[in-house]
Amino acid sequence: MAGNPVLKIRASTAAEGARALQIWQRAVDDSHDFLAQADREAIAREVAGFLPQAPLVLAVDAADWPLGFMLLSSGPTGGHMEALFVDPASKGQGVGTLLVRWALGVHPRLTTDVNAQNPRAMAFYRALGFVETGRSPLDGQGRAYPLVHLRYQG
Repeated sequence: MAGNPVLKIRASTAAEGARALQIWQRAVDDSHDFLAQADREAIAREVAGFLPQAPLVLAVDAADWPLGFMLLSSGPTGGHMEALFVDPASKGQGVGTLLVRWALGVHPRLTTDVNAQNPRAMAFYRALGFVETGRSPLDGQGRAYPLVHLRYQG
């Protein structure tokens, strides 16, 4: 990304929980067509239970409207990106790249997991310098959606 001067990174507020859920839903509808409907509904309930209160990092536009978000965790070996979702209406505008680059500034040894059935996400992370470090046959909730484990290698 050459740099989008109107995009900014900031922490989420409690009042933005509904917008974060909206971004998540729209992004999943756009990119997770591999989910069975029953799983999609169960995951949506789980996400609705924690996402509005989660400490998110937001990418916002000049009007301070959230366009995408990221959830980071820290551990002894560095940071892990638990989630990265961009509103499909803002795809291709550098929102996801800005969030990842911000995270790399905080955690240079950043890791993340991607659904193996999401080739656009895999291509996105590879283009940013992430490499595969392993695979799991199940997602974090034990569902049969294989994950690809990635680490930033620059």
